[in-house]
Amino acid sequence: MQMPCRSTARHEPRACGLTAEIVRVTLQNPEPEPVAYAAGFIRRGQVVGIPTDTFYGLAADPFNLAAVEAIYRVKGRPESRALPILVRSLEQAVDLVADIPGGFIRLAEKFWPGALTIVVEASRRLPLKVTGNTGRVALRMPNAPVVWALIQAFGGPVTGTSANLSGQPSSTNAELLAAQLGDRLPLILDGGETGAVLASTIVDLRETGWRIVREGRVTEAEIRSAIEGDGAAGKKTAAN
Repeated sequence: MQMPCRSTARHEPRACGLTAEIVRVTLQNPEPEPVAYAAGFIRRGQVVGIPTDTFYGLAADPFNLAAVEAIYRVKGRPESRALPILVRSLEQAVDLVADIPGGFIRLAEKFWPGALTIVVEASRRLPLKVTGNTGRVALRMPNAPVVWALIQAFGGPVTGTSANLSGQPSSTNAELLAAQLGDRLPLILDGGETGAVLASTIVDLRETGWRIVREGRVTEAEIRSAIEGDGAAGKKTAAN
């Protein structure tokens, strides 16, 4: 198998075949050059591998239908499954929500930035395709300076689905990511090991209640306490 390209020059184009260029970036204090370089790929409708505070993810423009379709192709992911979106502020998240359900602000203020993904009714601004044709969107503000800087450099939210082939293990470093998707991506930002063991917790939030879709770093008990601890409306319903 052909090895991925590694680049030390921040703006040097790929020159070693159809494999991902790997550009190093510091996780906690990302240099502006590699971040701007990655943002340029996203503006051009391409998909980039990036480190987050959990696992590596696939970043693309959620408003670009061609880019959204490319993510599904890269991962081999069923198009009926929505793509998570990463934001860098609560205000940015609210812009992507149709109606803010009870508990949304409370959960975001309690657990963001961090490993909680909140599924809500999507704003009509979002293409239906990015929601997996469900009309619902999964939002997260990660505790990841690389992602914050990338969103700022790009000028908007980016997708954040895990960077792996559908059904395969998530990647905690650029080498594992390149082994799975190195021939399907133009660029991977290499921030080293993320140190992740668990993925983000996913909670589906509706006016009629809430349910845990996937339990990860944030526990069900913590979510229940945040939503219901002060008598807020909302109850737990059984997860599928």
